[in-house]
Amino acid sequence: MPSLLLNLRHVPDDEADEVRALLDAHRIEFYETPPSRWGISAGAIWITDEDVAPEAKRLFADYQAKRQAQAQADYATARREGTAPTWWTMLRHEPLRVLMAVLVAALVLGLLVLPVLLMSR
Repeated sequence: MPSLLLNLRHVPDDEADEVRALLDAHRIEFYETPPSRWGISAGAIWITDEDVAPEAKRLFADYQAKRQAQAQADYATARREGTAPTWWTMLRHEPLRVLMAVLVAALVLGLLVLPVLLMSR
């Protein structure tokens, strides 16, 4: 029975390509299911042989740990250099998007508080 290795929802293309290359390099057979037409399923990478699935999952965990360490190092470097995205840089570059997010948050907060105010009368 196939074993799920990676759900491709919100997975960048470069990461999916690196996982495919990792499996190919270790001669682990896999197949992919494509995303559904209506967006219900995002697709996935499956390991065909149950016997090698634990090894594939171990390799994938090692890969993810290395990718995480690299992302954290890149972010730390960007923070040191002052190029990391902040709330203020987002406000400068995309003021409409930030304004809409603040308005939606205020609307949700207002809808949450409204029943309490109405019941207190």
